[in-house]
This record gives sequence, C-alpha cells and structure tokens, in this order.
Amino acid sequence: MNSQELWQRYQDWLYYHDGLELYLDISRMQFDTVLVDKLETSFDRAFKDVEALEKGAIANPDENRMVGHYWLRDPDRAPNTTIKKEILETIKQIQDFTQKVHAGDIRPPQATQFTDVLSIGIGGSALGPQFVSEALAPDSPPMTLHFIDNTDPAGIDRVLSRIGDRLSSTLVLVTSKSGGTPETRNGMLEVRHAFEQRGMNFSHHAVAITMPHSQMDRFAEAEQWLARFPMFDWVGGRTSELSAVGLLPAALQGIDIQAMLAGAREMDAATRIPDLKRNPSALLALCWYSAGNGKGEKDMVILPYKDSLLLFSRYLQQLVMESLGKEKDLDGNAVYQGIAVYGNKGSTDQHAYVQQLREGVPNFFATFIEVLRDRQGTAFELEPGITSGDYLSGLLQGTQQALYENHRDSITITIPQVNPRTVGALVALYERAVSLYASLVHINAYHQPGVEAGKKAAASILELQKQVMQVIRASEQPLALTTLAEKMGTPDQVEAVYKIVRHLEANDRGVALQGDRTQPANLMVKRC
Repeated sequence: MNSQELWQRYQDWLYYHDGLELYLDISRMQFDTVLVDKLETSFDRAFKDVEALEKGAIANPDENRMVGHYWLRDPDRAPNTTIKKEILETIKQIQDFTQKVHAGDIRPPQATQFTDVLSIGIGGSALGPQFVSEALAPDSPPMTLHFIDNTDPAGIDRVLSRIGDRLSSTLVLVTSKSGGTPETRNGMLEVRHAFEQRGMNFSHHAVAITMPHSQMDRFAEAEQWLARFPMFDWVGGRTSELSAVGLLPAALQGIDIQAMLAGAREMDAATRIPDLKRNPSALLALCWYSAGNGKGEKDMVILPYKDSLLLFSRYLQQLVMESLGKEKDLDGNAVYQGIAVYGNKGSTDQHAYVQQLREGVPNFFATFIEVLRDRQGTAFELEPGITSGDYLSGLLQGTQQALYENHRDSITITIPQVNPRTVGALVALYERAVSLYASLVHINAYHQPGVEAGKKAAASILELQKQVMQVIRASEQPLALTTLAEKMGTPDQVEAVYKIVRHLEANDRGVALQGDRTQPANLMVKRC
C-alpha cells in the first residue's frame, strides 16, 4: 500500500471522540472489508449480549451472578433501585471518609494525622489501584501509598521497612471479596503482627473493603476496625477499579475520583453505540480478532509512550487474559481461547524488544498509547525548535512506521493528556472491548475456573506439608523420601514431598536433607 492509499485508509478508519479528544487509529491493522462483512452478524449479536449484560442478565453461571461494573459510573443504569442506592452511598462514604482522614478528624492514636496508606490485596485488588496510582498520583500526595500484593515474606518485609517509623501513622486497607483469599489474609496477618510488635492496636489503623457479611466483614466488625467499604458480588476483581477497591486508595492520594467516573461514563456511552465504525471498543475487538484469526494466535503488546502509563500493560494483562483465557466455549467445546498481553513503555522499548518486534517472530500486534501533551509548564528546547517531547513523538511514529514496513500490525490510541478523566476512559474502553471480543469468539469473559483450580492445588500442597511435619516429628530415625511419602499415605506424591522438605530446610523449620543433592530419590530426611 503506497503512502496515498495508507493516508486514505487512515481517514476511512479513524475514530475520534470529540468530548474526550481521544483518537483510535487502526489503519495499520491488516483486516479487509471481507472480514468486516463476515463479522457483521457476530457484532450485532455482541452488541445485544453486552446490552443484556448491562441490563442485569446472569453473566457468570458459575456463581449465578450479574456482571455490573458499568453501573458503577452510571448508577441510573442499575437494574434496580437497591443497587443504585448502594453505589451512590458507597461513593459518598468514600468521599466523606477521605475528607475526614485528610482533615485529621479520623486519625491514628499515636499521631496527629495519617501520613501513609498500605494497601493489601492481590490481582484486581492491586493491579488497578497500582496502575492508577502510578498514572495519576500528584508529586506531593496528601498520603503516600504502598502495596503488599503477594505472599512473599521478603517483599512484605521490604514494604514495612520502607514505611519504617511511619507505621504509627499508616492507614491499612485490606481488600478481599470474601476474606478467604490466602495472599491477602497472609498480608493482613503479617502487618497486624508488625503493629503488635510495636505495641500498637491494628484495629485502630485498619479498613476493610469486602463483601457485606463476608468472613472479613464479620472479622472487621468484631474487631472494630476504622471503617468497612462494600464490594459487590456483581463486580469481578479485574473490573473493580471504579468500585471502592480502586476509588478509595485513589481518593486518599488526592486523585479526582469523580473525574475518573465521568471519563468512564462518557466512554461507556460511546462504546454502547451498535455501529462498528462509531464504537471504539468494537474497533479494538475487530483488530484483536483480525490479528489472531479469532483464536488468539498473536500476542498483544502494549506500548504506552508516557512514563506514567508504565503499569497499563500489567493492568491489562489481568483484564484481558483472565477474561479471555478459556478452555471451553459457551457450548462446552474445547477452544483454548486467549490473548497474551505484555508491554513496557516507549521509548524504553526501542532499547529492549523492538528489534524482535520488527524482525523476529511475527507473533504479535502492537498497541501504541500516544499522549499529546508533553509536560505541564514551558517546554525546554534541547536544540532550536526541538524538545524532549518531540523526540518521544518522533520515536513513536518512527517505530510505528518501522513495524508497518515489515508487515507488523499496530493500533494507536491517542489521548490529550494523562488525567483522571482520560484514565477512566481507557479503563472503560478496554472493559467493553473484552466483552465484545468474548462474544465474537463465543466464550464467557466473566468466570475463571482456572484461577480457582490453582487455588485448590495450592491448598492441597499446604495440607500435604502438615502431614510431612507430623510424620517427621514422630520419627526417631531419618527417613527416605519414599518411606516418608508411604507413611503419609501418599506414595504417589514423592516429588511434592521432596520440594516441601527442601523449602522447610531452607527456612530452618526443623528438618534437614542428607545425601547427594543431585540424586533426590536417595536423600534422607531427618528432624533437627
């Protein structure tokens, strides 16, 4: 395609949202009108599917629940007045609580004001708030936000060490739908222990974000935590950023949560239009389908050319991969759907993996995120008429062109600047794109049996560990691994037993291995 033809294709397929000043350029994707015509009926169905979703259809049959994250930013669309009231009351509760914390009306016993926020959560309870914090937190926020988003003891210690003496003025947010998520529970217990070691009452610093009447809600109420904010059964973790999960930590950092909600609401209105060329989320879904042949055959590489959007790819990893990574379709057929997502930022990528993107395995399509506004304040010229922002823009356009010249697909999303409104719009844009694409490939985007399978497997290993310790403690003599497994009644679990013992030994937990480490089957286990 020559430059004139490409320019015409750009104009033919360019989407522009006047209110958000958002551009979507899909001209560098290699779809044709044949595919568009072929998918017309599928898109009609997809638009109807998402419309039904918004009206309250049961979208998660595993849990018999609705999926209503769209209502969070437009409560008038909620299917009943009870849900509408819950949404509005939660937003007011967030704003009132934040105002009192910032004013010092709600404060810790040993300080005049809370200075820090420690957010404990995992998956959607961490990725969205982390992305928003990196993108929007002011340089001097009213409170500094920290995250414990794993059950890694060294990672927990590192976060607590960085907080240091400010633990006495730290507000702790514990986010878990049920309270049974092991990583979140572990983080809460570790932090609670840290407070107790310093003679402080954890309850005077703790806030729960959880389902009403959940295990955590009852625990927080019994221990008289500072506050409890609701999570709703109709909001999944990966779509929870605009619920209390994301809005409370954002508000505490001084981020305008009403502007985030407004941006998402405006994008929702745009992506609700049942017309492919006038619907940016539908255009994204078309590109994803085209690039991967409707089977996820190519990865999605996210390249934001703005430092503050560094974590956008991590946020999208969960949103896209947990939603679309499914073994079976809606009819129960094995289809193994999904789109792998990874990314870093521009122009760092020019010095990292763009070499492979241009000349290596063509197993991807790229999405550039362009931000028109370079910086706040006066631009500094590196040389006459050229700024750092000009270089960044040139590198983006140059990389886009280099990929196109070698037949590599790319999408470009352009926003005027990174602010709460545009970030809310990006969240909504991709949430709807996921819904529409899932309908196109006939899968359920709103259940995740694979995640639950992993949790169950982890629990079984911990139960096995308890048995390992019981047998070792009861034995006076060293045991061969096979003998240990047989005494436990699990002779087929020798490898798992070996790895459990190895981990316990490394952490001085009263067991040791003897023998040649290169021959695990011949090792002996003894208590010590």
